[in-house]
Order: sequence, then C-alpha cells, then structure tokens
Amino acid sequence: MQPVRGALAKAVAFLVVVGMLLLGGALPASAASAATSTGSATSSPDPTASPDPTSSPAPTSPATAPGTATSASRTGAGLLPADGLAWYGPDLDWGPDAPDGYAGRLGADPSMYGVELDYPFDRPAREQYDRAIRAAAARGAVLVVTLTPTQPLGSLSRDDARAANRLFEEAHAQYDTQVLVRFAPQMNGTWVRWGQQPTAYVSAFRAFAGVVHRGDSDAAMVWSPSYGAGYPFGESAGRLEDLSAVDVAKADTNGDGRLDAADDPYGPYWPGASSVDWVGLSMFFFGKGKSTEAAGRDVPLTTNEAPSAGEVEARFDETWGYQERQSEGTFTERFAQGEDRPMLLDTGALYDHSLDGDSQLEVKRSWWRQVFAAVQDRPEVRGVTFLETNRREPEADNRVADWRNTAVPGIAGSFRADLQATDRFEGGPVTDRVTPQDGAAAISQQYETGGDQMAWIVWCAFGLAAAFLLSGLVGRLLPSWRYPDDGKPGRDLRLDLFRGFIILAVVITHIEIGGPYSYITLHATGAITGAEMFVFLSGMVLGMTYPFAIKKFGEWVAAVGAWKRARKQYLVTLAVILVVFALSFVPFLNTDAITTFTDRGTGTGGVGAEGRVYDLYPNAMQLLSYPPPWYAIRQFLLLEMGPWPFNIMGLFVVLSLFIPLCMWVIKRGFWWALLVVSWGLYVLQALVPELRPLNSQFESVFPLLTWQVVFTHGLVLGYYRRQVIGALTGRLGKVLIGIGVTGYALFLVYVWAGDHFGFTPTPFPASMYDDLYNTAYQRVDLQWGRLVDIAFFAIVSYAILTVFWKPINAVIGWLWIPIGQASLYVFVWQVFFALAIASIPGVNWFNGWIGFAAHTALILLVWYMIRKRFMFSVIPR
Repeated sequence: MQPVRGALAKAVAFLVVVGMLLLGGALPASAASAATSTGSATSSPDPTASPDPTSSPAPTSPATAPGTATSASRTGAGLLPADGLAWYGPDLDWGPDAPDGYAGRLGADPSMYGVELDYPFDRPAREQYDRAIRAAAARGAVLVVTLTPTQPLGSLSRDDARAANRLFEEAHAQYDTQVLVRFAPQMNGTWVRWGQQPTAYVSAFRAFAGVVHRGDSDAAMVWSPSYGAGYPFGESAGRLEDLSAVDVAKADTNGDGRLDAADDPYGPYWPGASSVDWVGLSMFFFGKGKSTEAAGRDVPLTTNEAPSAGEVEARFDETWGYQERQSEGTFTERFAQGEDRPMLLDTGALYDHSLDGDSQLEVKRSWWRQVFAAVQDRPEVRGVTFLETNRREPEADNRVADWRNTAVPGIAGSFRADLQATDRFEGGPVTDRVTPQDGAAAISQQYETGGDQMAWIVWCAFGLAAAFLLSGLVGRLLPSWRYPDDGKPGRDLRLDLFRGFIILAVVITHIEIGGPYSYITLHATGAITGAEMFVFLSGMVLGMTYPFAIKKFGEWVAAVGAWKRARKQYLVTLAVILVVFALSFVPFLNTDAITTFTDRGTGTGGVGAEGRVYDLYPNAMQLLSYPPPWYAIRQFLLLEMGPWPFNIMGLFVVLSLFIPLCMWVIKRGFWWALLVVSWGLYVLQALVPELRPLNSQFESVFPLLTWQVVFTHGLVLGYYRRQVIGALTGRLGKVLIGIGVTGYALFLVYVWAGDHFGFTPTPFPASMYDDLYNTAYQRVDLQWGRLVDIAFFAIVSYAILTVFWKPINAVIGWLWIPIGQASLYVFVWQVFFALAIASIPGVNWFNGWIGFAAHTALILLVWYMIRKRFMFSVIPR
C-alpha cells in the first residue's frame, strides 16, 4: 500500500501546484474564441474522422409502444407524445441525482425529466439549466423546467424573460430537444411566495409566455396550479383585506365577500389560452387519511397510511377533499378538454421513515397504481412527472419525507413492472440522443468531402518522396552529416527528435489560436496527425527500452515496473480530470473551453450539429454528493469524463497494461502471433464499429481495438529495430523501399491528375480521387490509406533524419530532443496551457502575430520546465 499512498500524495501535490499556477496567472475571463480551424484530439486540427456511431443502446423502455423522435409530432404545443400515449419521468433533485442514476435505478429510460430553477436566472441557475438540458438530451428526453420566482412577481421584467428564452433557444438549436416551462406553479397555494396573487401572476405569466412564443426556442408554456381541495389552504377570515380591489374581484368568485372553500381555486389564475400551451396539475399524496384534512398543514402526520381506494379518480372528478362541491366543473373538463390543451400531471406519494404504519411499498404502489388507472381513460393527460427526492415537509412536521420511487430496488422494480403493465406511457428516447460519447466523437472533426485535404496528402507525399530520393544522393556526397550510429544499443535521438515534433504539433493544435505554427500542423503533415505518430513512436520507444529493463532486473521485475508506470499514468489522468473539474468553480477561468466541445459542423453529426455543445463531464457534479453515486464514480474511474485535449491519455493507460504480456510474446520469437492477434482485433472493430470494451471517452476518437494495431507494430519494430534497419538498408531493402515510397507518391499524383485534368485514371474509376479521402484516410477508423501513410511518413522521416542529422540537430535538436524525451510530461501540461490561454480575455487570438508569439512563448516555457525537471517526480514522461 505504501507505493499507492506515495503516488496519491504526489497526485494531490500536482493538483495543488497546478491550481496555484492557474489561479496566480489567469485573468478574469469571458469565453475566448477557439481556433483558426477545426480541431481534433491529440492530433493536428486536420479533421479526418469518419462518422462513428458511439451511442450505446438505451435501456428497454417500459412502454409497450416505445417512443422515438419520429413517433412524436410537433404542434402549437411543441413536440407531443405519439397518439394515445403520455410521457413520464421524475422531478429530480439534481444535486445528488441525475438522469443516468435514475434510469439505472429504474432499469428503463423515461421520456421526460424535471428540474427546478430559480428565476430570474443567476449564474448557478444558468449552469444548472445547461447541465440539465445536456443530461436530458443525452437520454433523448423532454426537459420540464420549473421556474420559481425569487423576487416579487411585479418586479419580473421582460429582460429577465428574454435572458431565459435565450437559453431555451440556444439549447433548442444545439440539441433539438423539447422544453416544457412550468412557470411559477402552484400559484393558487399559500406555501409559495408568489401564491394567491391572481393579478400579478397572470400578468407575469403572460409577459413571460409572450417572449417565449415570439422566440425560436419551441418551448411550451405550462400553467400548473395545485389540486384545489382545501383552497384557500388556510384561515379564510380577513384574507381579502390583503388583496387589491382587482384581486378581490378575481379571487372572490362567488361574490360573498370572503375567500373560502366556496371560491374557484383555479379560474382567477388562468392566464388565457393564448399564453398557455400545456395545462398542469400538482396532485400529491401527503398521507393524511381523511379527505377533508389532506391539504391542512396543521394536521399532524402520525402514521404512514396507504391512500384510500379511488382517491386519485375522485381528485380528477374534483370530489375528493372539498368542503363545498365545485360548480364550475373539473379541472380537466375546463382547461384540458375545454381549452384543447395537453395536460401534465405532477404527482407523488410521501413516506415518513420515522413513523409506523403501512410499508413504503404499500403506500407508494397504491398511489402510482391509482394514477396509472386514472390516466388510462383520460387521453388529455399527455405527461406525468413523479417527485423523486427527499425533502423536509411541513405536512410531516418539517421532518425529511421520502418521495422517491426508485431509491429501493424492490420498489423500483415494482414501479417498473407496473409501468410495463400499462400501454399508456411512452418511454425514451423521444428526441435524438446527444450522448457524451457523441461529444467525444465530435472532437475529431472531418471534412464533408476530401478535396482540399486530399490535395495536401498528395503533395506532402510527393514532396517527402522527393526528399527521400534526394537523401540517397546527399548520403553519398556528405556522409559526415549522417547520424553517428555506431551500432551500440542505446537511445535513438532521431526518434526523440521526431517525437518532439509530434508532441509540439499536439500542443499547438490544442491551444487553438492562429498563426504559422497552426497552419503547419494543420496542413504540412499530409494524412498524419500527431495522434497516430504519438502512439506509434511510444510503442517503438518502449519496444527498444523494455529489453534493457529485462536484462538488468529480470522479466518479472520489469513487468512490475511497467505496471507501476501504467498505475502512475492512470493516477495522473484521474488527477488531471479532478483538478480541471475543481477549477471549473473558479469564476474567471473558462474551463468550458476544455470541459465542453462545440461542434464545428464537421464532426460526426455533420452540418446539422454545428454549434451543438457537448458536455464532456457527464455527472461530474454527482461526485460532490455524499456518498457519491456509483454510476458517477464508475464514469470517473473508467475515464468516461475529462477534458477533450487529454482524452488519448486513457488509450495509453490501457495499452501500458499489456506491455509486459506483449513483450513476453515478442521476446520468445512469437512476434508474428502477436501481430496476427492485433490485426484480428483491428478487423473485429471494423466489422463491429460500435464495440467499445470500456466505453471510455477516448474510445469514441481512438477506438481501442483499432488503435492498438499502431502501438503493437511500434513495439515489434522497436524490439527488432536493428534487424529491421539492417534489412531495409541492404541492397534489396533499398530497392523495395524506393519502389514503395515512389510508387505510393506517384499513385496519389496519378489519381489527383485524373481528377484535375479530366481523364479516367485507368485502371481506377473516374471517381477514385473524390472517394479516396472518405474511404481510405479517415482517422478514427485508421483506414488503409492512413496506415500506409503512417508507414510512409515514418520511413521517409527516419531516412531524412539519418542523412541530414547534423544540420537538423544543430538547428532544432536542442529544443525538440528534450521535448520528445518528455512527451507524456508535455502532453499533461498542455491541458492547462490550453485552459490558461482560453481564460485570458480581450485578446484577438486570430491575429497571426499574436498566435506566433503565444505559441513560441509556450514552447519555450515547456522546454524550460523540462530543463528544470519541474514536477518530474509526479508527472510521467
């Protein structure tokens, strides 16, 4: 345990130092624009990813007619359930709970979720709305937003409404989900600060609805009073004295000069059909027993008692709990049927664990079964939300009451079974799912067509082939320039220098600003991005160095050392995820730049997804709960969350675990068997692209079974480097390599010429050039062209570095070699560099000179940190 504690202590130290660094150096910031071009994780921003279906199947819907986005219809009320069906879902406590947790406990996907927010929106409310809408979109669910005014109704302004509606519009444009806005519900009650103010309430509702209806959010306004039994919910004598003359005229509906049970509990608060898209009703069971006492807070709750048979039906008929019968008709007749509006029922049953009586299952099952039976014959009910929280209730003498239906597995199972037994409810998803996996996949952007990008691939290949041929001549004329390889085992500085170039390309890409550096990393490497060569060279270096550890310490000790290194990588990865999450609470840091990703329209979702914002920290807030729920812990430990510039680190963690096994096989001469297995896994991933062994964030951009083939080949080539170089530099090897390099370049030039000069590049089809990029060079899938380009780029670069070593080393070796030798260290720090740059306000990062200066300063800072070995004991290299 001592090594683990030591590693954890170092990780904590890393968190503290990084936090102090950023807090000390950052300035108050607004969101800085990102980049000059589309981006990709751990690669050049050259977008070369193919569409990759990553959404895992939703849990089985309990409805017999499962809902889909196409089964619903859009009307004046926005999106509606399929004919004859109703949506269902929980009103969650979004502090300790989240949709993923609820769906997991229920074992099914609801079609709606409810969130309660303060209005007007302050920063916490806006952040909570963003989290809720993204979480609902990830489940393909409707979001019911309950707005609770925090200031007098008369002080709510149209600017407040416009600010809220802008959030609704942004979410609708990004996710095309549906929002139901339950504005100041239960307004006929005395327990809410906006209660029993008919004039001010109607005015505020109409003003808010007018702004929403004039906007483009497609949000639907829900008018939702509380069930009227017990109205006016308190001592009626003298109540009219507190009301204005206008409110008196509205509230005293029978004109007897009193506000009492004989007055209409709903009509005075009706804003009018033009302002209301849905009607709603709050109908809760407080366990009071007698119908005449159900709404009275002064009646003590002494025992847990299941509801009486027929109670819910009687409530719908407006006969339960009234001291005087209502003459205006039932709520559903007047407002749902009469106004032709869909109806949303908000309901639940209270249980007090401190009291005796009926069991929790008896109380809650009796209630929800009555609800299911009542809505079965009421087609106007198109949605039902169940309160899913623990909270203190005045009805329970301010004790904590349990409203949850899914906290106990047995109760959750019974609830699910009863949902499945009715054909009334439509399960999720009912809108397009926008999952965190979609967000991870979108990080790797792509072009709709490969034209311009394919041209870069062609001419980079041609230029490198020409340089390769020239190197043969230079090698004969200027042998003194060659790399001084005396054949002794040791570190290959050519690989270190190459890795330095690759990791700098990664840093420049993720710090998304303009300038010449960005242009070079975007275009000048053809089909190769930093990611592929980063993985390949890491495998190659490990294949070269691991045998020395075996020779010095033995196989078992070397294996343990490799696993300790993987553990360190994993702990540092978790530490980076946590410190970025912690920094998200610092107001002047723009952590959204790395914890969310905005689709540029060139990702897997295509142009239609442009502007969509993906949350890459799903359920991170649940980690702050006590105790944190297992699903959030699991997502954290399995690296299903994290900053997007860092996601490839998970791939290295997993691959590092298999290094001892792979090297054990290679050492015994069975390298060919390892490669056969590696290619088998590659083919399996190609045939089953949705296969994700871990479902970690990195697997959407760097599928494990695909990308291991590059790493595995690096291990084999590193182990047999001397033999491979000897074979390739022999007479036959030179001839074959020359033919391969020039043949590949000429093939690309040939198909390019056919497209640009209008002839068919026989024996290839006329469309060969247009199709080549999308069928051979997609990055996520590492298609055949990209694999060929990796080999081509590695061979040519290695040959050029060998022949031109001394002049190249003299000019850039001092910088690139130490950076390449500490590439993982640099990769960790680039996350915080990207955050720091994004948090500096008022800078035109699109200015080429500013970008050049910023990139240069950061590169020199990295080099200086390596020179000083800053935190080398904590961060793997």
